[in-house]
Amino acid sequence: MSAATTGHARTTASAEQPVPDLLYSEAEEDLRSAVRSLLTDRCGPAAVLARIETARPYDPDLWTALGAGMGAAGLLVPEKHGGQGASAREAAVVLEELGRAAAPSPYLTSAVIAVEALLSTEPEEGTENAALLAGLADGRSTAALALPWSTAPGSRPAATVRAGDGVALTGTVRGVADAGEAGTLLVPAEGPGGLGLYAVEAAAPGVTITPLVPLDLTRPLADAAFDNAPARPVAGPDRAEAAVRRALSAGAGLLASEQLGIAEWCLTETVRHTRERHQFNRPVGSFQALKHRLAALWLDIVSARAAARNAADALATGSPDLPVAVAVAQAHCSRTAVRAAEECVQLHGGIGMTWEHPAHLYLKRAKADATALGTAGRHREALAGLVDLPAPSH
Repeated sequence: MSAATTGHARTTASAEQPVPDLLYSEAEEDLRSAVRSLLTDRCGPAAVLARIETARPYDPDLWTALGAGMGAAGLLVPEKHGGQGASAREAAVVLEELGRAAAPSPYLTSAVIAVEALLSTEPEEGTENAALLAGLADGRSTAALALPWSTAPGSRPAATVRAGDGVALTGTVRGVADAGEAGTLLVPAEGPGGLGLYAVEAAAPGVTITPLVPLDLTRPLADAAFDNAPARPVAGPDRAEAAVRRALSAGAGLLASEQLGIAEWCLTETVRHTRERHQFNRPVGSFQALKHRLAALWLDIVSARAAARNAADALATGSPDLPVAVAVAQAHCSRTAVRAAEECVQLHGGIGMTWEHPAHLYLKRAKADATALGTAGRHREALAGLVDLPAPSH
C-alpha cells in the first residue's frame, strides 16, 4: 500500500490553510475491512479473555499476521526503509479496529510511538537506526519508548536514567507500556551533553524487566531497570527531545482513534443487547429513557470521530494546528470512551458485571487509556494555553 494509492483530494480554503479531511477514503475502508476480518477470526472476545489470564496476553501469531502479513507495522515507515509509505490516517484506521476488538497488540507502542521516535532522527540508509526501523516496519521486531505510560506530550520528559561512559545506562523507568514484549527499548537518558535517546536490547545484560499488574490486562506495563546496560545512541541532545515529543504527540493523537473504536463497540453492543433483552413483554431498548441515553451517547461518539479524524489528518499533513488537534482529540475521546464503556456495563444489567462478558475489557481499556499519554484534564490545560483561554478548573 503506497502513499500514492492512499492519497485523497483535499479542498482548501487557501493555499496556507488546508481544510481537514475527516472522511475515510476507499483505501482506508478497504484496510478497515481487512483488519476487522483478521481480528474477527483471531481475536474474538473469548480468545482475548482466555489470553489475559495467561502470563502473556499478546498472541504472537496475531501480531505476525497483522504486522508482517498485512504490513500494518510499517504503515508509517517510508518505502525506502522497507515500510508502506502511508500516513497517520491509515494507522488511525488500524487503531480504531484494535480498539473495537480490545485487542492485545503492541501496535500503538511499537508501530506508532517507537517508529515516530526513530523517524525523527532522519535515519540514513545503511545506518543502525535505519536497520532498526526496517525491522519494526516488517514486523520482525518490536520496540517501546521507555517512559511512564502516563507521560503527556508537549513537555520535556523527566529522564530517570543516566548515560555513563561507554555508553552504559543506569536507572529505572516505571510503568512502561509493552516493555515486557519489546525487543528493543528506546530510552531517554541524561548524558554528559544533555538528554539523549538510546537503544537498548531488552535481553542485554544489566536490563531487568519487572511486570506490573495493570488495570487493563490487555496492555501490560512493566518497570525497566538498567544497571550499566550496554546501549547505542539513537539521537543526541540536539534531536532527542524533539524525537520524544514527536513520538508522544503521535501516540496521543492516534490513541484517540483507539478510544473511538472502544466507544463504537460499546454503543453497538449495547444497542444490540437492548433490542434483544425483554422486560414486561417489550424490548428494553424501546423504553424512552434508554433511547435518550443511547442517542446522547451516539452524538458524543460522532463528535469523538470528528476529533479523532482531525488529529489523524493533522498528523498526516503536518498541520501547524497539530498540538491543538491532539489536545482536542484526547480531551474529548478519552471521556467519551469511558462514558460509553460505563453505559455498556450498566445497560447490560447483571451480565455486564460478569467476567465472562467482554464489557469489562472495554471499561478497563477505556479507564487505562484515560490516564495514558496525559489525562483529559492535562490536555484541556494544554489546549487552554494553546488558544489563550483561562485554564479549566478541576
